[in-house]
Amino acid sequence: MPTRYFIAIPDPAAARAAGDFAFKAHGADAFAQELQEALRGEQLFERWRATQDEPDEVDPLLGATDPSAVVEATQREQRIELVATTALRGDVFKHRMRLLAGNAWELRDVRAA
Repeated sequence: MPTRYFIAIPDPAAARAAGDFAFKAHGADAFAQELQEALRGEQLFERWRATQDEPDEVDPLLGATDPSAVVEATQREQRIELVATTALRGDVFKHRMRLLAGNAWELRDVRAA
């Protein structure tokens, strides 16, 4: 059953500076596209897994993907608001967000889609 996650990125520059796997996007639509790709595909997870001390011991469930995930974005002055609709588990979604934005994001609400 899909879930809708309402995310705020108050300081996009801080999200882009969040580490090796951080957003590279500029603008709301680019942030949405980058998150959508991270939810739909394995590329971000595989890049992260390859940096782990024991990549083969990483929980494979963290690599789950949702080819149907959709992310929409709104820009409000500097703040970016994302709405991600996905069937991925909450812990997997949050892991992807931490890779992309570190601590520079806020989970504002969660609802059944």
